[in-house]
Amino acid sequence: MREHEQAFRDKGAALAAVGLGDRHYAQMFRDETGITFPLLIDEARQAYRVAELKSANLLHLLRSENAAARRRASAGGHHQHKLGQNPFQLGGSFVFGPGNVDRFRHISQTFGDNATALALLEALP
Repeated sequence: MREHEQAFRDKGAALAAVGLGDRHYAQMFRDETGITFPLLIDEARQAYRVAELKSANLLHLLRSENAAARRRASAGGHHQHKLGQNPFQLGGSFVFGPGNVDRFRHISQTFGDNATALALLEALP
């Protein structure tokens, strides 16, 4: 998302991320990734539950989609960050609009199943 932050700003949007770790983990993640947008902390996973995000299990490690995502990440120069307190928690991507409007919702089904920046940008007016 960091590479596309200006495109979101050009459309009048702001980015934010929500992570599971504590302040120390969040700072380490920010330092490693170079993100400048807000990184919120949800150690109790409240937002994850409200958004109905899923959890993976050991079998997810064997899924072909996960292997493909690892190859894409590696080819893009990305690497696994330190594991947090719940490494099986899957994520999601959302675009919210003014007036409590949900414009886009993607719930990850396995590791590496993330919405593309283009999909998120297309959800903006």
